[in-house]
Amino acid sequence: MKSRLRAAPLALILLLAACAAPHTPSRDARASNAAALRLASWNLEFLAEKDGTGCEPRTAADYAAMRRIANDLDADVVAFQEAESPMAAARVFDPARYVIVMENRAGNPTGTCGGRHPEQPFIRQAVGFAIRKGIAFDRNPDVTSLQTGDPQLRSGVDVTIRPRGRGAIRLLGVHLKSGCFTGAEAKACPVLLGQIPALEAWIDAAANGAQRFAVMGDWNRRLALARDAVWSEIDDGVPANADLRLADEGVPPACDPRFDSFIDHIVLDKRAGRDMHSYSEVRYAEGEKHYSDHCPVVVTLGG
Repeated sequence: MKSRLRAAPLALILLLAACAAPHTPSRDARASNAAALRLASWNLEFLAEKDGTGCEPRTAADYAAMRRIANDLDADVVAFQEAESPMAAARVFDPARYVIVMENRAGNPTGTCGGRHPEQPFIRQAVGFAIRKGIAFDRNPDVTSLQTGDPQLRSGVDVTIRPRGRGAIRLLGVHLKSGCFTGAEAKACPVLLGQIPALEAWIDAAANGAQRFAVMGDWNRRLALARDAVWSEIDDGVPANADLRLADEGVPPACDPRFDSFIDHIVLDKRAGRDMHSYSEVRYAEGEKHYSDHCPVVVTLGG
């Protein structure tokens, strides 16, 4: 695996400091990034339409807090995962600020949650984007090949955004099969590894296209680990723009002390990788409830 983020110690310190930032950015930081394109990803953990439903039942106050976090991200585009519907997503992403785009896959959730909420029925877990109002975009066909013939697996959401004066970029939102975080031996690995050829085919086709691109979401894979087979497979530099940049390379997560490597990733093609200004994980404030078992991650790109 290539290492593109090895730099002077001071640069590493600055990256780690950004990783540990709480969720409220400063006014100066927002002003300095005004010309940049801010891309974020956030797994919303069983985000339901209604209070008290789903495998992570929430109160109205929880939804309000999640909306405050989403507003503070000040992102142009957020790739999100595990939302039941556009109505559920709109409880977090203010419809006055964002247009919601979600995969067309209906899903057919069955059974109950188990764990802390055994009485709760499963809800649909879908992939989507929240796109800042005023940004032009094209909705491309969903990448149903990621389902590998299984309607319960999530498809990819494919959009091309055209922010005025900042250059078009194609974005793929994904949520791959959980349970194969490393190696190839876990029970879920044949499923996740079976999704990788479809993902690589999309990357290679996009690499031959006119726009820079990014693949964003919950990969359920620790891509930054040395010699990870999935990263080695997709980051092969063929075609040339498939020489990829893992935005979180060299940055440890701070969201949950149990984990020392990300599974939520923003992966940039060669062109977008050259435009990357910064990467950060936006963790919950000290003492604050974790409203999802994932923290948002954010990349800023130049125009």
